[in-house]
Amino acid sequence: MFKKFIHLFLARAAYIWYGRPARDLIVVGVTGTKGKTTTCRLIASVLEQSGHKVGVLSTVEFQVGEKRWLNDKKMTMLGRGQIQSMLKDMVKAGCRYAVVETSSEGILQYRHYGLLYDIVVFTNLGTEHSERHGGFENLKRDKGKIFADLMKTKNKIFGEQPVSKVIVANIDDPNADYYLQFPADKKYSFSFKSPNTKEGIQNIAGKILSTDDSGLDFEADNFRFRLNILGEFNVNNALAAIAVGQSQNISKEKIAAGLSSVKLVEGRMELVNAGQDFKVIVDYAHEPMSLTELFQSLRHLIDDGRKIISVIGSDGGGRDKGKRAKMGEIAGRLTDFVVITDVNCYDEEPVEIAEMLAKGAREAGKKSGIDLFVEVDRREGIAKAISLATAGDVVVITAKGTEPFIAVYGGAKIPWDDRRVAKEILKELLSKNSASSESGDTVAWQG
Repeated sequence: MFKKFIHLFLARAAYIWYGRPARDLIVVGVTGTKGKTTTCRLIASVLEQSGHKVGVLSTVEFQVGEKRWLNDKKMTMLGRGQIQSMLKDMVKAGCRYAVVETSSEGILQYRHYGLLYDIVVFTNLGTEHSERHGGFENLKRDKGKIFADLMKTKNKIFGEQPVSKVIVANIDDPNADYYLQFPADKKYSFSFKSPNTKEGIQNIAGKILSTDDSGLDFEADNFRFRLNILGEFNVNNALAAIAVGQSQNISKEKIAAGLSSVKLVEGRMELVNAGQDFKVIVDYAHEPMSLTELFQSLRHLIDDGRKIISVIGSDGGGRDKGKRAKMGEIAGRLTDFVVITDVNCYDEEPVEIAEMLAKGAREAGKKSGIDLFVEVDRREGIAKAISLATAGDVVVITAKGTEPFIAVYGGAKIPWDDRRVAKEILKELLSKNSASSESGDTVAWQG
C-alpha cells in the first residue's frame, strides 16, 4: 500500500511539475498483450495524414514531431517524470496527438497518471504478466483502468470543437466485451472473424486479399488497403489504426496512405539481409500468443517443403515461469527446428530456463541433437540456427527485437543487437562459402 502511495504521489508531482501537458494533446493509449508497438506506429502514421504533428512513446521508439529515435531504455512506459517531460516536448513541438503504448506494469505504478486519454485501444489479452498482477482477472481489470477512467475527465477542446472520448477494441478476443462495456462518446470494434457487432458500436471487418514478400493487401469497410510490412497478424494492428483514423474523421484514402507508408517497425518482423538465399527475421515475440501467430504467419512466406528454424528463449528473474514450457511446445509444434538460447537471464540459471522451454519442445515431438538444440550463449544459438538453413528457408530470431543489451547476473548488461549479430554471422558464413567456392572445397558453418 505504501509503495502505491509513493508511485501515485510521484506521478501527480511530475504531472504538475511539467505543466499538465496532456491537456494540450489528444492522447491515444494502446494496451494489450501483443501488437501494441506496431499498432502505435500505424496509428501515428495515419494521424500524420490529418496534417498534424504526432508524438509517440512505445517499446521500440520515441517520436516528437519530425524527430524519431530508438527507445534504448528497455521499458515500455518510462518513469513518470520522463513521460511528462516528453509530453511537454510534444506540446512545444506543436504536436496535436500523442500515441502512448500503455503497459499493465506502467498502470500498476501509476505511470499513466495525468495522461488524460481521449482514445483507448485494446488489441488482445494473453496471460503474459498475470503472475505480476496476482492472476489473469486482476491483469484484465488493471488494463481496464484506462477505459474506466476515460469519461471521468472533461472533453478537451481543439479548434473550438470538443474531442470525443473513443474506445476501440478487437472483438476477436474473448475479453473485448469487458473493455467495450465502459462509457465513451464513440465505440469501434475491429475483427477478422465477426462481421457483426453490438448496437452503438461501429465494426470494421477485415479480409486479407493477397500476400507477397514485402507485405499484403486487405479489405476493410469496403475499401482496399496495403500494408508494406510482413505478417498477416499485422492486419489486426492496421484495423485498429483504421478505427482511430475514422474516429478523427480522416478519409479512407488518407488512412490508406498512412498505412502503406510504414515500411518497417524495427525489431518486428524485421528482415536481416546479407545476400543469403534464405530469410532471416528478427521479431520481439516473447510469449505464447505472439509466437503462435508469428510462426503461423511465416508458413505463408515460404514454399512447401521449406523449413522454419526458430530461435526462442525466455526472460529470467522469475518472470512468468509458467509460460516457458508452453512456448517450447508452440515452437516444437509449429517450426521445423528449435534452437533455445538465453534472452535476459538476470539472476536465474540460464540452463534451467532453457530446459523448461526444451521440455515443452520435446512434448511436441522434437528430439535433442536432431531438431532441438540448446545453445545458452545467444550468439552461438543464432549461429546454430543459421547453420541449419538452406535455400528458401526462414530463420526467425525471437524474444528481443531491438533490445540493446542482455541482462545477466548481478545486474550486468552486455551490449547487444540481434540484428547486428545476425548480420555479422551471415557475412562470416557467406565469406567462408565464397572462399570455399574459389578453392573447390565445401565448408560448413561452425557455430
